[in-house]
Amino acid sequence: MSLSPDAARHRRGLAITGLGGLALSFDIPLIRSANGEVWSILAVRSLSTFLIALAAWLVINRILGRRVALIPGKAGLIAGLFYGINSFTFLLAVFNTSTANVVFVLAFTSMFAAMLSWIFLRERPSNATLLTMAIMVLGVGVIVQDGLESGHVFGDAMAACSAFLLASAITISRASGRDMALVPLATAIFPAIAAFMLIPSGGIAIAEPGYILFNGLVMIPLAFFCLATGPRYLSAPEVGMFYLLETILAPIWVWIVFSETPTGQTLLGGAILIFALIGHSLWQMRSKAAKTQVPCAELPFTG
Repeated sequence: MSLSPDAARHRRGLAITGLGGLALSFDIPLIRSANGEVWSILAVRSLSTFLIALAAWLVINRILGRRVALIPGKAGLIAGLFYGINSFTFLLAVFNTSTANVVFVLAFTSMFAAMLSWIFLRERPSNATLLTMAIMVLGVGVIVQDGLESGHVFGDAMAACSAFLLASAITISRASGRDMALVPLATAIFPAIAAFMLIPSGGIAIAEPGYILFNGLVMIPLAFFCLATGPRYLSAPEVGMFYLLETILAPIWVWIVFSETPTGQTLLGGAILIFALIGHSLWQMRSKAAKTQVPCAELPFTG
């Protein structure tokens, strides 16, 4: 039985976006496997990602004949600076708290984005989104309290900063309406330069550089490309669900490879976050489907 064009397009989108979420879930395990000094890791990872962005830009512009800017205007530069600073806070979080804490707190990015869109773009979140945000604050509170008790408060704070910086970059991108698919990769040159200046006098210190090169040259560009392509085929709520693959899978990979078992309190807070996000995404998808099926009906309550 052949699929309809819409069904085939949807299935293609699921495959592409799922691959992106899966690739992203290997970021932290590969960073940990490289076994290096934090600034050395950041320098090599960021420079590798920038080189791939430059190669992709040359291919798109010279070979494919499409005019795409590496950094589109002032908005692209500002968003890129947020992405660049995020690289610092993300690595500091990875090196100063557990993997589970990092990815669970980063799951709050979508809610930060909703808040910033409300404040700066006058896009009021639905009642369902506001309820989800309240539940997620509870979940993050459980995780952060665990970090306070175990001495990981700095790492948890850096993860929260990363979530806010990512949300800020997303909000700027949305407000500009420009194509910023290459911005997160191209602006990796900023943290790369800064990290090379912060490397200890002994030089780059990475025990297993192959892992971090593979991460910067393959996995990170693949993840960003696929996740940026997903909205061409899927709705925003569906794409958002695939970002949860990192939240769910990264702690599992680290648990398998490094035997780093999350605490019960971290798992509880993470479960609250995951169920809140999945519930919100499913509600959005169902609401959108209902509006599509009954385009002329005025719903008495839209959340």
